[in-house]
Amino acid sequence: AMADAAPAAEAETDVATTGSVAAPAEGSAPAPEPARASLFERVRVVGSPETSATIPGSVTYLGQEQLEDHGYEDINRILSHVPGVNLQQEEGYGLRPNIGFRGSGSERSSKITLLEDGTPIAPAPYAAPAAYYFPTTGRMAGIEVRKGSSSIQQGPLTTAGVLNLISSAIPDGFEGRLNVAAGSDDTRRGRFLVGDSGERFGAVFEAFRFETDGFKRLDNGGPTGVELDDYMVKLRLISSDGARLFQALELKLGKTEQFGHETYLGLTQEDFRRDPYRRYAGSQADTIDTDHEQLQLRYMLRPGDRLDFTATAYRNDFFRNWRKLGKVDAGAGFVDIADVLGDPTRYGAELALLRGDADSAADALNLRNNRRDYYSQGLQLLLGYRPGGARSRHELELGLRIHEDEEDRFQDEDLFEIVGGTMRLTTTGEPGSQSNRISRAEALAFHAQDTVRLGRLTLTPGLRVESIDFERLDYGKQDPTRSGDALEIRSNDVLELIPGFGVTYLLSGKSTLFAGAHKGFAPPGPGRDDRTDPEESINYEIGYRRKAGKLELQLAAFLNDYDNLLGADTLSAGGTGEGDQWNGGAVRATGFEAALSHDPGSAAGLRVGLPLSFSYTYTEAEFRSSFDSEFEPWGDVQAGDTLPYVPLHQAALGLGVVLTRWTFRGDVTYQDRMRTVAGQGPIPEPESTDDHVLFDLSAGRSLTRDLRLFVQIRNLTDETYVAARRPAGARPGLSRTALVGLAFDF
Repeated sequence: AMADAAPAAEAETDVATTGSVAAPAEGSAPAPEPARASLFERVRVVGSPETSATIPGSVTYLGQEQLEDHGYEDINRILSHVPGVNLQQEEGYGLRPNIGFRGSGSERSSKITLLEDGTPIAPAPYAAPAAYYFPTTGRMAGIEVRKGSSSIQQGPLTTAGVLNLISSAIPDGFEGRLNVAAGSDDTRRGRFLVGDSGERFGAVFEAFRFETDGFKRLDNGGPTGVELDDYMVKLRLISSDGARLFQALELKLGKTEQFGHETYLGLTQEDFRRDPYRRYAGSQADTIDTDHEQLQLRYMLRPGDRLDFTATAYRNDFFRNWRKLGKVDAGAGFVDIADVLGDPTRYGAELALLRGDADSAADALNLRNNRRDYYSQGLQLLLGYRPGGARSRHELELGLRIHEDEEDRFQDEDLFEIVGGTMRLTTTGEPGSQSNRISRAEALAFHAQDTVRLGRLTLTPGLRVESIDFERLDYGKQDPTRSGDALEIRSNDVLELIPGFGVTYLLSGKSTLFAGAHKGFAPPGPGRDDRTDPEESINYEIGYRRKAGKLELQLAAFLNDYDNLLGADTLSAGGTGEGDQWNGGAVRATGFEAALSHDPGSAAGLRVGLPLSFSYTYTEAEFRSSFDSEFEPWGDVQAGDTLPYVPLHQAALGLGVVLTRWTFRGDVTYQDRMRTVAGQGPIPEPESTDDHVLFDLSAGRSLTRDLRLFVQIRNLTDETYVAARRPAGARPGLSRTALVGLAFDF
């Protein structure tokens, strides 16, 4: 193992990398696993080998072994090996990833249902789904990806799919791990885990620390790095082995703090060519400060092989203040930084201030304190029922979620001057003078799904119902005490029926065909005055998977047909930051996915393992109607325009060598250039990212039975490329980075 290794799951079986596993024999139903072995399995989105074999859609499970092989703590690099996933890098470390599936749009991961241990983890998934918080990938024990077929069991965002991160489980016995590493840019990473279980009680504690000085260089010097601390504890109580009813209760508590010198200010194309890792002097005061706390309390009851019940209560609190430069005034009025970098010739005087090449007047640089508080809380109930017991042809699941969440904006803007390349505060903003409002949602969701096994054929019909009430309370910019003198209230409600139907057919004990049609939905939020419509689509897929010994293969073709695509007006997308959603009309996304894994060394009985993996995605995503949009990433859209930030081609290749004491792995990923603004035909350079090929290498040696030395190199060839042009200007991917570390198990 190269790097962070997760403890063994709670006696749960890992699903294969592509989710393709051996299905039950013809005409049979899977026998129920022992209660302890299936602990909380129903909250997984892929589940056990038996259930994943009959999922009528593309699924991916990366378990402990796969995550160890990659040795990544950056979710972008992990998911670059998963087909059908669209990624846009931002700060280079995967702390605030932009993830989409199958052309859904990736901005702030706002189009996917994001879960940790089966419960919503985005700050406000209904009222404000932009995920400015993302779980710490470096402490995860597994990652599940499920696309269209997830729309019945998971919500509220069902147009794309589900990403579920699985935290470290309570081990069966005493177990611990210490992992430390250090390297380029004074980067340091540490992970500590210890846990134990007795007959009825178990516990685990985990701490993760990441800090770096950053790979960008600020004009005139100054910090550009980040510090992150993450803590998690789980406590579990289960019934005794002789109890008439099996019961389990698990409490999970987590806290994550992050402070980073991160900015929305990028570079002009010309400056990027000269020095892609430069940061302008005008970004020296930009920082992000976040604090996330989570609580999950889960109860499971399993009275026999016909019935199981799982209840989860959850609460997430998230605070953030992203202090960042937004506008600059060179004497002719304030200009957005995105406009300055988009047209540096027109705004040469403003650009000189951003670079620190000229001195400004007082109050010339506008820094917004994007101060926001979020909470989300709810109760999820899941009931599984096999009416005929272990030999039943039916497996019925009923689910109920009672949920509420809120985004509280209390923002202001400070004004600075820049003299001699140094910024100084000249005017402090009045609290709440930029934005002073609360957006909230209350939701009731119900789903029913039946898995019907008829010999080789498995049918999966289902229905999800989402009932959501939205409200926005705008107190105005002159009422910091929120007395309500100028209060404006905006409200709307949504009732959505989300049907779906899937089918799998067992060709043999090793091969399966699958197909499905599911409705996609994304809530419109509190909406604008003209009432934004919900996002709706019909998502189709057909595919094939095979598992034969060490060979696993999954192929899938998909069509996502949108009646209305939504876009969110956020600063990170290059918008105004108001957070409103915009109707995008009809869109069609089509494509093909392939995933292959094999180990010819082990398959041939050799003493050397030769793990091989390959994935490929082809995606076309186009607007099907013409319209004029105030949403900047779309602009004036013509039918046939390609959606921004959706690459046509993506591919990843992994090769490994596993010896008795040595392990080696190389990963190669390719991403095609992407449009940054909707359009068609040849892509102008200012409206495109760069295509790029990245090489990552890792090697490790076992020094003793419990102690390992490892080396990791990211971006071996030091490829420089434009990873994104939003929020403002060209932004680079991570430069060549090397880490050396030790992992000790006890």
